[in-house]
Amino acid sequence: MTTIVFAGGGTGGHIFPGLAVADELRKDPDTRILWIGSSRGLDRSLVEGHGIEFRGIPSGKLRRYFSLQNIADLFRIVAGFFAAYGILRKERPSLLFSKGGFVSVPPCFAAKFLKIPVVTHECDVTPGLATRLNSRVAQAIFVSFDETIGYLGPDQKKKAFVTGNPVRSGFYNASPRKGRAFLGLPEDSLPILFVQGGSLGAKQVNDLIAQCLDRLCSRFVVVHQTGAAHFEELSRSMEGAGRMNYKPFPFIKDEMADVLAASSLVVARSGANTVWECAALGKPMILIPLEGSGTRGDQVDNARFFVQRGAAVMLTGADATAENLASAAERIGASEILRSDMGCNALSLSGAPPASVIARSLREIINPSGGGAR
Repeated sequence: MTTIVFAGGGTGGHIFPGLAVADELRKDPDTRILWIGSSRGLDRSLVEGHGIEFRGIPSGKLRRYFSLQNIADLFRIVAGFFAAYGILRKERPSLLFSKGGFVSVPPCFAAKFLKIPVVTHECDVTPGLATRLNSRVAQAIFVSFDETIGYLGPDQKKKAFVTGNPVRSGFYNASPRKGRAFLGLPEDSLPILFVQGGSLGAKQVNDLIAQCLDRLCSRFVVVHQTGAAHFEELSRSMEGAGRMNYKPFPFIKDEMADVLAASSLVVARSGANTVWECAALGKPMILIPLEGSGTRGDQVDNARFFVQRGAAVMLTGADATAENLASAAERIGASEILRSDMGCNALSLSGAPPASVIARSLREIINPSGGGAR
């Protein structure tokens, strides 16, 4: 039995792509997957809900700026290292695969200390601090975008490979018919505009949608994943408004792929997970990336990549207004040719299923007799 440990978490953007790779590896009955993630947050429920063993460790955030929280988090990071060391020493996996996030750093360094091969994957155009640290001890670095390699150091570039971003297999087999059935919509209803506020919600996106909802509902059925924290407030504000074409949900889980497949246009943030899922299904996008001091600008870079390739429209800064959002949606919605072109451009970026490519490469690193990215 071959044991492969996955490390990462903190957000679904780090976990869901890893689960896609884990599913590919689990097709081999002699492969066992164990996941090391944060002992706090949603990591455990998402991973165990997918039928994968989970071990929680203390997790601290790595900040590039001064904060008193850095002191407490430093102790959590050290505790996380020793907890990961104990797990890895007991399990003796053949390889550790990091999907990023701050919780992945202690297991990567513990694996290096135990001479366990480490592979790390970066979802975004610009590598985050966790990836920059993990890449120092990694045998191979997988990236989603060609441009990412340019941000790596000379030694890291030599072991970097472009694989794309793993997307769960359900997105490749998604059914528009099932998506419409879940939403209770007949085949001859208005086109679906799917607003992805993320699992936690995105207040800026939600506010913009609320401001132009009447215009959007005149042309689309607006399916809105609001995030659990924003659902009740938005639902109350829309009560009695007579907006029959508005369908809010706090979170769409198992039906996400089918709903996305049924959609004609997507409005979303531009986290790597979101944009690559849309690309896998060939969906045109209006992207409103997260900006400001709380982010390193990775979502803007992700969005720009898809805009430059004709697959998306981006609204940032002063341009991120309800008027511009409604106008962009109306323009794309009115042109079947434009929607088709944008969708084809998105689909062309998806390429071969990255989860399969990565799984094959991990097997090759464990057993060099096979094929892989190397």
